[in-house]
Amino acid sequence: DPPYELLVNTAGQEVALKVANPDGSASKTVAVEPIGSEESLRYRDWVETNRAYVHEKTGGKVGYFHVPDMGPFGYSEFHRGFLTEIDHEGLIVDIRFNGGGHVSQLLLNKLARDRIGYSVTRWMGVEPYPTESPRGPMACLINEYAGSDGDIFSNGFRTMKLGKLIGRRTWGGVVGIWPRNTLVDGTLTTQPEFSNWFQGVGWGIENYGVDPDIVVDILPADYAAGRDPQLDRGIEEVLKEIEANPPILPDFSERPNLGVH
Repeated sequence: DPPYELLVNTAGQEVALKVANPDGSASKTVAVEPIGSEESLRYRDWVETNRAYVHEKTGGKVGYFHVPDMGPFGYSEFHRGFLTEIDHEGLIVDIRFNGGGHVSQLLLNKLARDRIGYSVTRWMGVEPYPTESPRGPMACLINEYAGSDGDIFSNGFRTMKLGKLIGRRTWGGVVGIWPRNTLVDGTLTTQPEFSNWFQGVGWGIENYGVDPDIVVDILPADYAAGRDPQLDRGIEEVLKEIEANPPILPDFSERPNLGVH
């Protein structure tokens, strides 16, 4: 039987494992605490694999990060990725599979910052102005599993002219609910209370979604082969933008000597 079957129903408990070389030598006992789900580990592996792939394919020119939702976790993941990637010459923002929430405007506010200068300090390096602003062109990856505030983010990314949307049309559900009324048996009810109107599309996102600028599908054969055509197209488009309009990074070594008067 597979050894992992012995760990069923042991999540959160201390378990003793005896490990050894294939020939049985150098055996030892270690204590482990199994987790209840591999989802968070597999998610982290997927994100870091994508990031490493983008860096390798572009020679470090393009950065990458993923936003899983528009709630507290997505907000933290945005900053975890955005703040480490913004100094690349270009940036891929991936919101595929985004579960929605309510922080899209906070993320768009930072992505829309136009870097117009730098603050050169004596001891603390160089900081962009405005702070936390992207250095160069961006593209946003979307798919049919990005919805709610993920729909709204996609529409905002396009309307604010932050870059191209690449992938598949988003889910199309932007009427918000408020789970605040309970029944006598403890049942929690929700009701539609928030609808959204946007410049250029009116009420049109609900029950439709947001179309990409460039349609790219991922076929079953791509999944089986470990290919991501949407990510590859994002890399291609951002590199084109970098070549057409290279981001400016001044040479700070030549500073004016104002002297002492």
